[in-house]
Amino acid sequence: MAKFINHILVCGGTGCRTSQSEAIVENLKQAIVDNSMEKEIQVVRTGCFGFCEKGPIVKIIPDNTFYVQVKPADAGEIISEHLVKGRKVERLLYMDPETKEHVSDSKHMGFYKKQIRIALRNCGFINPENIDEYIARDGYAALGKVLTDMTPEEAIEIVKDSGLRGRGGGGFPTGLKWEITSKVHGDEKYVVCNADEGDPGAFMDRSILEGDPHSVLEAMAICAYCIGGDKGLIYIRAEYPLAIERLKIAIGQARDLGVLGENIFGTGFNFDVELRYGAGAFVCGEETSLIHSMEGLRGEPTVKPPFPSVSGYKGKPTNVNNVETFANIPAIINNGAQWFSSIGTEKSKGTKVFALAGKINNVGLIEVPMGITLREVIFDIGGGIKDGKKFKSVQTGGPSGGCLTEKHLDVPIDYDNLIVSGSMMGSGGMIVMDEDDCMVSVAKFYLDFTVEESCGKCAPCRIGNKRLYEILDKITKGKGTEEDLDILRNLSNVIKDTSLCGLGQTSPNPVLSTLDNFGHEYLAHIKDGKCPAGQCKSLMSYVIDPQYCVGCTLCARVCPVDAIVGDKKQPHVIDTTVCIKCGACMAKCKFNAISIQ
Repeated sequence: MAKFINHILVCGGTGCRTSQSEAIVENLKQAIVDNSMEKEIQVVRTGCFGFCEKGPIVKIIPDNTFYVQVKPADAGEIISEHLVKGRKVERLLYMDPETKEHVSDSKHMGFYKKQIRIALRNCGFINPENIDEYIARDGYAALGKVLTDMTPEEAIEIVKDSGLRGRGGGGFPTGLKWEITSKVHGDEKYVVCNADEGDPGAFMDRSILEGDPHSVLEAMAICAYCIGGDKGLIYIRAEYPLAIERLKIAIGQARDLGVLGENIFGTGFNFDVELRYGAGAFVCGEETSLIHSMEGLRGEPTVKPPFPSVSGYKGKPTNVNNVETFANIPAIINNGAQWFSSIGTEKSKGTKVFALAGKINNVGLIEVPMGITLREVIFDIGGGIKDGKKFKSVQTGGPSGGCLTEKHLDVPIDYDNLIVSGSMMGSGGMIVMDEDDCMVSVAKFYLDFTVEESCGKCAPCRIGNKRLYEILDKITKGKGTEEDLDILRNLSNVIKDTSLCGLGQTSPNPVLSTLDNFGHEYLAHIKDGKCPAGQCKSLMSYVIDPQYCVGCTLCARVCPVDAIVGDKKQPHVIDTTVCIKCGACMAKCKFNAISIQ
């Protein structure tokens, strides 16, 4: 095997691939050939580095030079300047927004400083399509250790002592779930990985599967040994083609190497994995809905108990964990329960992966210790709000989470604190909003999503959420009443208390949290007929200030409905009865003469 002097790591996650990272890989390889350095430099396609805002990312090893926003045309310069002449390409280095100095090592970037990568430990570092690279990073060592040195009970005890809780949203203790399933008698038992990630703006599980699929396969095998099962199923949404492709490659390589299949490590333990595809139904993130979908039935939840640990896939005992939960298992086995439990808070151990999105400078995938504050995540790691705008709210937990405000910025992030604050951990979506966001419209947006995604099985969710949406829609159109606010709150509480599954039980969270934290915005819509953020079209109108209008006619020329009239070099007027409020006139006006009222 060739020993290379340098390795060039190129982000091969979905986000960077859409920004031509594959072309960067090919151009780098060609530049290496052109410089006759094939035996000295290897290009490695990796998973997601996390810093999506600055992708595509190229990292040079061993000097850890971190290049950002690289384009295919930059490949030749990286080879000729950095690897031939030994000079870093400064224009491609990350610039610290405060010091305005270039930073070449990711360790010194604010985005990475407070992160601890456990579930993401191999993402952006290894080639996910090469099992040898996973093994070089202690891959399958945990499985070998468990199979040869531990009883199932001993391995379960380690997971229990670690304090790992399910990262799919429920937060149920992982080791306890394994223990319950292990004690249920069954001629067949199943291990199911929930990779049906459906939250808007969430891409945690997808990135792990794209960047480190073997960590999930290894963890599933460990789980199977612990519960007494021999069959594994990964339920993954069909919209994740790259994750599916890399999982298939990983499963094939693991079988060829003998870490999946029969008589693993010569211990007599058998375990194999198959893929099952989801059609994008959000409700199938709930474990009983997921199981029914895998069985070829409608993706609808069922009343629990019985829990899947007792009666799951095909009526057999089934253990369901999500991708991120499984990704932690090999590291816990290799490093010990105490190591993992020393990170985080008393009741929420370890780290959590978040997809940081919205009105924030550093959009990306982060992994932080439990107990870090929202302020640290948004302003230290996230780099603050875009365009110098004022922070307004952050929603954690996806469409079922609550919208938290400035008063919550110093709340430690863990399962219990977020619930007390009116939100939830969820699977890890975190969407940041600024002063231009209308919180009534935000609540309406998420209700629209949950109405669309409801399976319709239970009346509180099917009918109740539709009524909530209709009331919110009425308020955003200026037709609401103060009585509607009482109806919103009461109906939300009924839906939470009576819905069958977690989708319905949590769907009113955006409504309740915005009512609690932004009640004044609701009242402004109702009593004043105004949207403070200027986002609700029914409550706003475009007006031309004659003091600033010079009659250039540009606004009239771009208006698609001819709503603007006026003579040349004379102030113009907008006919509000014709105006469709598209904003084209305001965008084109060079004199700031058009405003929203």
